[in-house]
Amino acid sequence: MMTSLYQHFPIFSIMVLFLGAFLIVLFGNVKPLRHAIALLAVTASLGFLIALVKPVMLNGEIIAYWMGARAPAGGYAIGIALEVDALSLFFGLLIATAVFVSCVYSIQYMRFDDNVGQYYTLFLMLAGGVMGLVLSGDLFNMFIMVEILTFAAVALTAFRNTAKGALEAAFKYLVVGCMGSTCILTGTIMLYAQAHTLNFAQLSAFIPGHMNTATVVAFALLYIGFSTKAFIVPFHPLAADAHGAAPASISVLISGVLTKSGIYGIIRLSYFLFQTMNLGTMQFILVFMGSVSMFVCVTMALAQHDFKRLLAFHSISQIGYVLTAVGLCTAMGVSSGLYHAMNHTLFKGLLFLAAGAVLQQTGTTDLGKLGGLSKKMPWTTALFLVGAFSISGIPPFNGFASKWMVYQSIYYKAVESGNIGFVFVTIIALVTSVLTLASFVKVSQSVFFGRLPKEYENVTEVPWGMRLAMSLFAILCVLTGLFPNVVTTYLTQPAANAVFNVANYINAMLGSGYAESVMGAAAPAAQAVTYVEVGLWQPVSWLLLLIIALLAVTIVAIAGKYDSVSESAAPADSKYDLFFGGEESVYSQVGGEDLFWGFKHNWRGYFNFMHELHSGIVNDYALWAVVALALVTLYMLIVF
Repeated sequence: MMTSLYQHFPIFSIMVLFLGAFLIVLFGNVKPLRHAIALLAVTASLGFLIALVKPVMLNGEIIAYWMGARAPAGGYAIGIALEVDALSLFFGLLIATAVFVSCVYSIQYMRFDDNVGQYYTLFLMLAGGVMGLVLSGDLFNMFIMVEILTFAAVALTAFRNTAKGALEAAFKYLVVGCMGSTCILTGTIMLYAQAHTLNFAQLSAFIPGHMNTATVVAFALLYIGFSTKAFIVPFHPLAADAHGAAPASISVLISGVLTKSGIYGIIRLSYFLFQTMNLGTMQFILVFMGSVSMFVCVTMALAQHDFKRLLAFHSISQIGYVLTAVGLCTAMGVSSGLYHAMNHTLFKGLLFLAAGAVLQQTGTTDLGKLGGLSKKMPWTTALFLVGAFSISGIPPFNGFASKWMVYQSIYYKAVESGNIGFVFVTIIALVTSVLTLASFVKVSQSVFFGRLPKEYENVTEVPWGMRLAMSLFAILCVLTGLFPNVVTTYLTQPAANAVFNVANYINAMLGSGYAESVMGAAAPAAQAVTYVEVGLWQPVSWLLLLIIALLAVTIVAIAGKYDSVSESAAPADSKYDLFFGGEESVYSQVGGEDLFWGFKHNWRGYFNFMHELHSGIVNDYALWAVVALALVTLYMLIVF
C-alpha cells in the first residue's frame, strides 16, 4: 500500500535528534561542526513536525507508523509503533520549539564551559527522549524514552559539577526520578500481564472493560510515575534543585519540556488508557493536585532569594493551572489547559534565558547581590519584562489570554456541576496570579532596577546569539497573546478534539471498527468539541473577575491578620525604617528581595511550616514519593 512521505516524518523527527547526538560523539571536538550538527538536528526535527500541521491539525488525520512486523494473529498487535494525533503533535511542536531556541542560546552561552561536546550529546538525547515519549504509540517504548530523558536530565543537571549544589541536585533528581520510572515500569508490567499487549491503542480498548484491583494499582503507579516528571506537588522540590543547578539552557528544557512530558502522560493515562475522566472522583484528584501545586509553589517562590530557584517554583505553579484545567474534563477546560501549557513553555523559557544571561554577566543569581542591571543590560531587561508580564497575566501578553480561558473554564464547570468548590478553585487561581505578579515586581526591582552595585559597573549586554534566542520567545509571547483565536482554532481545539475522541485513536492504529468490536456499547462515541468563549475584553466579565479578585485578596488579608503564631520580640532593625532623605542614606534600606517582608511576616506560621517541611534531604523526598503512591493507590481502590 502506498504511503505519503509525511507519514514518515514522526520517526524522522525523533531519529534526527538521536543521530545528531551520535554524530557529535564522533565529531564533537570540532567546534563549528559540533554547532552545525546540533542546529541542523533541532531545526530538522522542528521542520518535520511543522510539516504535519496541515494533515494532522487541520485535516484531522491520525498517523499510525509501525516500526516492526505487525502481527494481528490472535488479536494482538506486535511491534513498536508511533501514533500521532493532534494531541501528540501539539506537545511535539512545543518540545521542538523549546529545543530549537535553547540550542540557539547554547552556542554562545556554553562557550566558556569545558566538555561542550558531551553537553550537546546529552542535550540531543534529552530532546529525543521527550520527543519519542509524546509520539510513541507503545507503552513500553514510552517507558524507554522516560529512562533516556531522565538520565540525560540528571547528567545535564550535574554538568557544571563545580557549581554549588549541582551534584546534590542531580543525586536527588536521580533517586526520585528513578522511583518515578520504576512506578511506570511496574504499572506497565501489570497491564501487560493482563492484556498481553503493549500497544497503547489496544490497551485503551481493553482496559475499560476489565477494570479490577490490579489495573487500579497499575493506574496509581503510572499516575505517580508521570507526576514525578511533571514535578507537581509533592515532587516540586526536585524542580527547584534541578533548575537552580543546571545551565539556563537546560532549565528551559526541564521547565518547558520535561514538565510537559509528565502532563502529556497524565492526559493519555486518564483520558485514553483508563478513560476515567468522566468520573467526578478523577476530576477531583486532578483539580485538587493542580490547585495545591498552584498555591504552594507560588508562595514558595515568594520566599526565594535565588533568581533561578524562584523561577523554578513559579514553573510548577503554572503547571498547576494546566493540570487544574485539564482535570475539569470539559472542552474549554482541556483547550485552555493546553493553551496555558504552550504559553508556559514560551514565557518560562524566556525567563530562564534571562536568568542565564544575568548569571553569565554577573556570576550570581542571588537577588540580594544584584540590582540596577537595566542600565547595563537593556535588551535583557526589556525581554525579561515581556516574560514577567506574560507569566503574571498582564494583557495583551499570552499568559493573560490562557489564564482568562482557565478562569472561564472553572466558572462554567461550577455552573454546570452546581459544585461550589469550583468557586474556591477560581479564587486560588486568582490569588496565585496576584502573588505571581507581586513576585515579579520583587524580581524586577532586585535584579534590573534600583542601585547598581559597584562590582557590576563594568557589566555588558550578552552576545547577539543569546539575545536572538530570548527575542524568539518574546515575539511568540506577544503573538500568541494578540491572536488567541488563531491559537485556539489551529492548535488547542484540534488537540482537545483528539482528547475527547478516543475511538478515533484506537481505530486509526488497529483498523476501522476495532474499538466498537472490542468495547461494544462501552466504546466512546465520537464527538465534536465546541464551546462558547467569552471575549477577552467583555466589560461584564472583567467586572466579575474584579469582584472575585477582591474576594481573594480579602481572604488572604484576613488569613494573615489572624495569624496565631507568636514570636519573641526582636530587636528593631533600621533596615525597615522609613526613608526620607539625608547624606548618609542615599538609597532605600529595604532591598528588592524584601519588598513583601510584611506579607511574609503576617504569614510567618505558614512559611515556617513550609521551611521545616522542605528539609532538602533526599530521604524525605523519597518518603514523600512513597506516601503519595500509597495515598493515590488507596484513593483509587476506594473510588473504583
